[in-house]
Amino acid sequence: MNVTIENILLIGSLLLFIGILVGKTSYRFGVPALLLFLAVGMLAGSEGIGGIYFDNSQAAQFIGIVSLNFILFSGGLDTNWKSIKPVLWQGISLSSLGVLLTSVSIGLFVWAITDFSLFEGLLLGAIVSSTDAAAVFSILRSKNLSLKNNLKETLELESGSNDPMAYVLTLTFLGLVQNPETGFWSIVLLFLQQMLVGALAGFLFAKSTKFIINKIQLVYEGLYPILVIALMFMTFAATDFIGGNGFLAVYICAVYIGNQNIVHKNTIVKMFDSLAWLMQIALFITLGLLVFPTQLWPVAGIGLLISIVLIFVARPLSVFLSLLPFKMKLRRRFYISWVGLRGAVPIVFATYPLLAGIEKANMIFNIVFFISLTSVLIQGTTLHTVAKWLNVALPQESKKNAAWEVYMSEQAKKIITELTIPENGFAAGKKVVELHFPSTSVISLIKRRDHYITPSGTTTIDSEDTLFILSEDKESISKVYECLQVTPPISER
Repeated sequence: MNVTIENILLIGSLLLFIGILVGKTSYRFGVPALLLFLAVGMLAGSEGIGGIYFDNSQAAQFIGIVSLNFILFSGGLDTNWKSIKPVLWQGISLSSLGVLLTSVSIGLFVWAITDFSLFEGLLLGAIVSSTDAAAVFSILRSKNLSLKNNLKETLELESGSNDPMAYVLTLTFLGLVQNPETGFWSIVLLFLQQMLVGALAGFLFAKSTKFIINKIQLVYEGLYPILVIALMFMTFAATDFIGGNGFLAVYICAVYIGNQNIVHKNTIVKMFDSLAWLMQIALFITLGLLVFPTQLWPVAGIGLLISIVLIFVARPLSVFLSLLPFKMKLRRRFYISWVGLRGAVPIVFATYPLLAGIEKANMIFNIVFFISLTSVLIQGTTLHTVAKWLNVALPQESKKNAAWEVYMSEQAKKIITELTIPENGFAAGKKVVELHFPSTSVISLIKRRDHYITPSGTTTIDSEDTLFILSEDKESISKVYECLQVTPPISER
């Protein structure tokens, strides 16, 4: 087949279509969709029935970085601050100390049983040290697995925030493989610079992003998600340019934005959810195309051994040590240990040694691919079963009640308040999004003279507008009066 734009589009669209179809049917057989996306890529590759030859590591890395931006940003937008606040320090410990301990333990094991140097072993350990956000988000959410005691929030926070740590460790040990004489303190300084600059830049870009979204006045609602995409990539690229960790900055920015009142928030969140799925499919198919299955067999033995040690020794060890300062039941710790899914992220990180041209880059890539494959296959297919064994899953009836409670608390407001904005009042001339309404209240309708308006975040409030406000409780109503700077009637004081 001639390589033309039309043929590339045809092949790409067919692969996406097949990926979506296999994803739709995958859970009937208990197989994670992401594993089947990989399989589609491998079958379409040069050694599969598709015969598509693809060995461009640079293109795969570019697709990986772009995809990870969308996946992390979407995950951050969906992260509820109130939900993760009780488990914040547990998540941070797992995503920092846990990743470091996993990296070191696997690195030492590889060094001990292979001809890898210490730094090469640590590089392999760093590449596979983080749980995969795409795998964890998609499997936990797609299977609708409800867990007790904020377990789900802990796992999603860890998977969303530990990629930056693994990325820094990968770059650090790759640098040591290339220049073994590098000093210890320069490594420490690089690590601190990446994490601190990344965190600070993420917060500053988050504040700027909120300001720009709410202040800019775009003609079409559909332009707002595009604006956020531009700001997301600016956050990543600018943070990386000044020496910070771009992935960390993107995730922090998204968490902040997801918990603020912004214009057309629902549109933005839904668009990013769709784009994250598109990027997951494209990423896994691309990585499937990149691998040559015949090159996996020579490393199958060592890959399986490392995978077993990672799943049953290194991951549990890092989890238990990371969570020592926290009170937590033993079965919860075991379950967190089991949800140590390795997916696309380690494979993307494994392209860095390939591009650097180090001696064992090919072997490292194939071992990492094999580890990710077995992790998703073994752990991804058993999350629900293990949750039941360890008694950390909510019963079916509790799931229904929990879902109803969430709906009632977040959607259904119980008290209706009618409030008229006084002439030249504080709210007059301001957009709804600028009023900083409490999350427990919402303006459902605005009466303006003889007309009724269904408001959005960009709707401007006029003097003498009558607002119909739905609130959860009386405390929420008092907050509404406070933010509108209107004196409540005596009956509501």
